[in-house]
Amino acid sequence: MSVKIALAGNPNSGKTTIFNALTGSSQHVGNWPGVTVEKKDGRLKGRPEVIIQDLPGIYSLSPYTLEEVVTRNYLVAEAPEAIINIVDASNLERNLYLTTQLLELGIPVVIALNMMDVVRKRGDKIDVNELAQQLGCPIVETAAISGDGLQQLISQACELAQAGQTRQIQPVFSKGLEATLVQLGELLAAEGQVKRPELTRWLAIKVFERDEKLLADLTLSEAAQQQLEKLTAACETELDDDSESIITNERYEYIASLLAKTAKKPDGGQLSISDKIDKVVTNRLLALPIFAAVMFVIYYVSITSVGTLLTDWANDGVFGDGWHLFGIGTEAYEAAAEIDPEADPAEFGVWVPGIPVLLEGVLDAVNCADWLKSLVLDGIVAGVGAVLGFLPQMMVLFIFLAILEDCGYMARVAFIMDRIFRRFGLSGKSFIPMLVATGCGVPGVMATRTIEKEADRKIAIVTTTFMPCGAKLPIIALIAGALFAESGWVAPVCYFIGIAAIILSGVILKKMRFFAGDPAPFVMELPSYHLPRVKSVLLTMWDRSKSFAKKAGTIILLSTIVIWFLSSYNFSMQAVETQDSMLADVGRTVAPVFAPLGWGDQWEAAVGTVTGLIAKENVVSTFGSLYAGLDEVSEDGNEFWSVVAAKYTPLAAFSFMLFNLLCAPCFAAIGAIRREMGSLRWTAFAVGYQCALAYASAMVFYQLGMLMHGGSFGLLSALSLILLAIFIWLLLRPEPKAKPTPVRAALEN
Repeated sequence: MSVKIALAGNPNSGKTTIFNALTGSSQHVGNWPGVTVEKKDGRLKGRPEVIIQDLPGIYSLSPYTLEEVVTRNYLVAEAPEAIINIVDASNLERNLYLTTQLLELGIPVVIALNMMDVVRKRGDKIDVNELAQQLGCPIVETAAISGDGLQQLISQACELAQAGQTRQIQPVFSKGLEATLVQLGELLAAEGQVKRPELTRWLAIKVFERDEKLLADLTLSEAAQQQLEKLTAACETELDDDSESIITNERYEYIASLLAKTAKKPDGGQLSISDKIDKVVTNRLLALPIFAAVMFVIYYVSITSVGTLLTDWANDGVFGDGWHLFGIGTEAYEAAAEIDPEADPAEFGVWVPGIPVLLEGVLDAVNCADWLKSLVLDGIVAGVGAVLGFLPQMMVLFIFLAILEDCGYMARVAFIMDRIFRRFGLSGKSFIPMLVATGCGVPGVMATRTIEKEADRKIAIVTTTFMPCGAKLPIIALIAGALFAESGWVAPVCYFIGIAAIILSGVILKKMRFFAGDPAPFVMELPSYHLPRVKSVLLTMWDRSKSFAKKAGTIILLSTIVIWFLSSYNFSMQAVETQDSMLADVGRTVAPVFAPLGWGDQWEAAVGTVTGLIAKENVVSTFGSLYAGLDEVSEDGNEFWSVVAAKYTPLAAFSFMLFNLLCAPCFAAIGAIRREMGSLRWTAFAVGYQCALAYASAMVFYQLGMLMHGGSFGLLSALSLILLAIFIWLLLRPEPKAKPTPVRAALEN
């Protein structure tokens, strides 16, 4: 018989780290709210009958966000055998607010007093035994980073789950409030609304708070509803506040009295190391320049320097002709190649042939049919290899991003961006999905669940995928390396283009009547800085890289086979050159649509863009299949540029990259948008807006760029200026008045 133990706690309390340690899983861990957007299950290592459930991080059981809805519905409706409440010991007051609510559910609770290593380092003192006595539940000191206390924690939780008894002492509110709650509980029980007796107190509190979601689920008589409201209103009059504020204040008063008995901080008021660092990195003047500099260095190293060396090795070696093992013979070969370009590298030093060379030898040895040989070498290896060749760059980038997440800096970035976002009327929580989307757009879209207001959440869903995700990185790397001699600036610019597109789009959408209104509040805990954990960083990098490689071995593999077939045969099913193929005919039909963007009649670019809707990596794999030699392209782009130099200008290339950065994301992300929007109409609006913005941006960039470089003024130039004027007007136009409501009408009159 299985035993279910739920992990519940505030965002950033170390909940997912503990989940990974207990189950051996590698769920993504991040320093901002909303990383866990759904309930995730894992089996306890060594005891498969024990199921550990990682619930979304929440601050309370009041269903303001989708995370709180998911967690509360599960705990109330399914009732696991025990709850492990992860509490950040360095911020007890905020974390115990949720604890007081969990204790009211009647489910056995064991508290993991996490981050005790941080508490000890600060010199804080916590009387754990007294705190456990006051709360009426066992408390285990833990440090998730090092794993301290986790075995004792899970043993205690399993013991409680098997005992099946609750030992909690309910928080004691003021006498007047307690009397009202008792009366409400008796009334609910009389109406047959209490399915589990242990939930009576929790139900009474939620009814007192006028919890809309709970009240909608109750079937109360008219007389009972009137009596409930009468009791609540009488208590509000007595305590001179609204019911929800009364409960909130009483909880915090109870927590304050609890901490006065059990927690002590050292005197002196000296700033911690984290506080000293924050005085610099969150400074109003220095915060943004520091953030820009950090991201520039990360992308520069990932794309241009270290990443370049690794990608050259992958493209030229693994998916190219091969390489000299440990560099033995490299200098001799280079010297010989200057005299004789046809020199065989295998004659110099220890030469290891690449995958295409090895496969070609094997296929020739077995007298493989020409069509199958072409499929393997020109289709699969060229297409998939062109994508996987950029995997080393992505791994370097993922390592850097994981370090920033793990050390606590990315949480500060969210705080910094909140100040900027709110100036434009946007919710600071919109930046959380953006951070998640740098890995993949799908969880980025799902992370919008952290936003309470529906209008703000829809804006975030529409705009989140503008961020350059891992799948777009090969496009950036290809354009930067192959078409720009000084490519160090291209990747960071793309990152900030994504941020700018989100901010500017948010301003435009916020001025539409449906989206108008004040932004949702943004509250989050800033974790203390700590050295990144090697295991955590490598796990994060591995998960993201594995997802990318898995896609290359499935979706992209299938796509390259289809592209090879369409580019090798005509509509009469005869083998032809690529220029006469079905793909070329279809591409030439679509190409005029993109001509104003500077792509001219280059149907390959149009086809790559369309296949990119399946998976953004397909843009590069399509180029790899269509352009001879792209599977061997080095990062400086010499081989690739020799093929397409006559087809693309730097302006056209940047326009191509800009469009593919901003246009509709891959089908998987569109599916996520559909699920989160809950409406086909809203999904169509999101995709339509993304494509329209991408097309207009690329067109304005290219056409005005041509004018600045001496091009003639024409119809497309005029149209671009009109589009730019419309965009500026949409940004600067006044905000519409919010839809009138009785309250607003009364205030205005």
